[in-house]
Amino acid sequence: MTFAVWFALFLALTGGFPQPEKKAASDGFGIDQPRNIANDQKVWMLTYFRQRYPTRIEINEQGKTVEVPLENPMLINKLHIALSTDGRHWTPLNDNNPVWEQPMRDPYVRRGPDGLWRVLTTGGGGKDREKVGPSCQYATSKDLIHWQVEGALPLMKDVRNASGALARNIWAPEWFYDTKTGEYVLFWSSSYQDAGWKESRLWYCRTRDWKTFTPAKILFEPPYSVIDGTLLEHKGTYYLYHKEEEFGAKTGERRAIRVATSKNLEGPYTVVQGPMNKGQIVPVITEGPTVMEDPRKPGWLLLYDYCMTNRFGASSSPDLIHWTVEEDVSFPSEARHGCVSLVTAAEAETLRKAYNSKN
Repeated sequence: MTFAVWFALFLALTGGFPQPEKKAASDGFGIDQPRNIANDQKVWMLTYFRQRYPTRIEINEQGKTVEVPLENPMLINKLHIALSTDGRHWTPLNDNNPVWEQPMRDPYVRRGPDGLWRVLTTGGGGKDREKVGPSCQYATSKDLIHWQVEGALPLMKDVRNASGALARNIWAPEWFYDTKTGEYVLFWSSSYQDAGWKESRLWYCRTRDWKTFTPAKILFEPPYSVIDGTLLEHKGTYYLYHKEEEFGAKTGERRAIRVATSKNLEGPYTVVQGPMNKGQIVPVITEGPTVMEDPRKPGWLLLYDYCMTNRFGASSSPDLIHWTVEEDVSFPSEARHGCVSLVTAAEAETLRKAYNSKN
């Protein structure tokens, strides 16, 4: 490949990010070329969907919900993939177009202990909603190229509130493999109110075979509405990152990421009082947290999207508790609700060839 061709491809793949960026301080940007990735180098994959929200919900002093229009809305509810070697600068595959045409939102894509990639997403329909409540979508892949929809999971079908009503939603489902029991723990947010952000709690269930599931139970019930939970275990402590979903004239703007910890996967979890906005760990308005090891230095990266201002952010931490916003970052435009996973250099090259050939 001549330098001119390579440079043109580089510009095509890495242009169009929504926020101005400084020049990258490492080779983590533009990893679409195989010579930029050593054979033993770690590569991180970000899965996401794309959206610019049409409105921002607010609550006035009378408690009335108000929708504030936002400019230039768009929505591509499908799976996208980007790659990075430093966790701060990401190159989208397939020119930031979907890598799979299956409708989905909040795609959580992780490799299981059996090597199979298991996908959970918001939505997915499902039959008999009036009888079993909402469902999420479950899919699998052996190689991140060929995908299979496995079906809809009505995870809240066994639970009703005091009035006998079923939950109204299953949002942002994820799974966590419990090495102590050999079970998959699925968790998500659900509400019984007329909007999924109202009085929401995190719920969970268990499965060994992805066919039978234990009845749903509450995983996390803080003194605020909560959505978008994600779990990380490190040295015997479970870190539950989540979005506090409180806002309006009475509470002020509190839609941002917090963290709670526990020595047991099923809790109880204790909320850590972060330094921002009376308890939070990143700025408002943010959601969709995902955590990864920091490729540059000892520590961690927390990725999240500024959902109302159409950009993505990252914070770094030495201890998973104290976080500092990273300024030099670049993410695919309109990326929403990311999930990070580690892949090999060979897998990254296979993905690059498979999806960039579709441009």
